[in-house]
Amino acid sequence: MASKMKAKSKEFFMKKAVEQAERAYENDEVPVGAVVVLDNEVIGSAGNSVIKESDPCAHAEIAALRAAAKKLKNYRLTGSDIYVTLEPCLMCYSALVHARVKTLYFGAFDKKTGVYSSGAFDRLPPVFNHDIGVEPGVLQEESSRILKKFFKERRGAGAVERDGLENR
Repeated sequence: MASKMKAKSKEFFMKKAVEQAERAYENDEVPVGAVVVLDNEVIGSAGNSVIKESDPCAHAEIAALRAAAKKLKNYRLTGSDIYVTLEPCLMCYSALVHARVKTLYFGAFDKKTGVYSSGAFDRLPPVFNHDIGVEPGVLQEESSRILKKFFKERRGAGAVERDGLENR
């Protein structure tokens, strides 16, 4: 008799996203991490790499979606979930819609550019043809801690005051 594999918790997968954020931090990128999960397995993971890649679209979510799509050989990731350490921006949210992600779990809130916290989502006309379930605040403290540390260090180095992180 084959036994079913025990489902891993949302905290388990968010910890994997935090690991990706830590890697981004080590690479002097804004420490955001993401993992895409399908059938209880990680099928794509990444951290921010906008500076390394010289690509304004190289957000953790986009890179993780790309990795998952490549693995599945399909741009549709129907039934997948994504775990992100920071609330996605509108660009990343739109990519989640196009990929047909089922549920978005995120850690830290982003009142400045987060699709929900900034109010951007509420101001959009009903243009999206796919609804994504959302669960905010998963491992919020762990997700916030590394971001706060990163920006505190950058402010101390004057990088933010010199027109952004890319000028360090």
